[in-house]
Amino acid sequence: MIVLGIETSCDETAAAVVRLEKKYDNGPLGRVLSNVILSQIDKHKPYGGVVPEIAARAHVEAIDSIVKKAMSEAGIGFDALAGVAATGGPGLIGGVMVGVMTAKALALASQIPFLGVNHLEAHALTVRLTGNSDGTSISFPYLLLLVSGGHCQLLNVKGVGCYQRFGTTIDDALGEAFDKTARMLGLGYPGGPAVERLAREGDPCRFALPRPMKGRDGCDFSFSGLKTKIRQTIESLPDGPISHLDAADICAGFQTAVGEVLADRSANAIRGFLDQHEPSSFVMAGGVAANQFIREKLEILSKEHGMCFAAPPIELCTDNGAMVAWAGLERLQIGDTDNLDFKPRPRWPLDPDAPRRAYAGVKA
Repeated sequence: MIVLGIETSCDETAAAVVRLEKKYDNGPLGRVLSNVILSQIDKHKPYGGVVPEIAARAHVEAIDSIVKKAMSEAGIGFDALAGVAATGGPGLIGGVMVGVMTAKALALASQIPFLGVNHLEAHALTVRLTGNSDGTSISFPYLLLLVSGGHCQLLNVKGVGCYQRFGTTIDDALGEAFDKTARMLGLGYPGGPAVERLAREGDPCRFALPRPMKGRDGCDFSFSGLKTKIRQTIESLPDGPISHLDAADICAGFQTAVGEVLADRSANAIRGFLDQHEPSSFVMAGGVAANQFIREKLEILSKEHGMCFAAPPIELCTDNGAMVAWAGLERLQIGDTDNLDFKPRPRWPLDPDAPRRAYAGVKA
């Protein structure tokens, strides 16, 4: 079974071809035949963030050539596909529409199923494509920490399309906090990798930064207070350009604070998960999952609770077509496809029964 996946929810135009490689009793494993990503970073860098209209236009201009390249690198024709999947939301609606309409046209022309994929579910299921570090597959249920530029939540992944949310951000998403910290320090966009690099050179104890929500009951997150303290700390420095040492110390302090908050909130979620299930996997996914410092901290936490830590390869943490293709393939296996009247969704919660939260939490 082979599926083409298309991703256009934000500032990457991506397409990939994925094949179901093996299927075990406890879960499947797949193989990425191609994974083509065209980043729009240079188009948005002058604005310090993603501009929706620019993103949508760039997707329109690039999508055909990206799909063609993905199919060429996979070495197959459209007649070999079992389905075409595209991110159907949540995301910037202009970009989502580009990917959905392209996938619908290809599905109609090839007379194969179309699958409108939840972008968050694509992140959530990526570890089942790649498996554990030892090559074994990952079975349901597992606990998921999903952290990206627009989302920060903890979920019990019970199965395809079946999620229970333990907690979410009540204000800013973590990826957004990384980007805004980088912007205030003049590190450019995207901010996450820049903050992580500079943090390696800094002293995490120099500046007193808050650990929002740490020690409280529940699994919700808050990062607006930490972001505000970063701004106040920068304003307290001597006038003039921020020195390399000051920026490194702020980055190190920020990253350490974030790591402690994630570990604290995740520990509560692990206890809630273990009240319902036997120990299994604790999975981290989304763009922030590429941060090695945070990975290591959560791996230690997992071992302390008898859980197996898993995360996708770094190249599959940020938005990509392979995760969309795999989510489509998972749905295709259970006969869950979409009609061509599928409507893109700017918001699409994984757990529709969970209470809504303000700001970034609404997206979750």
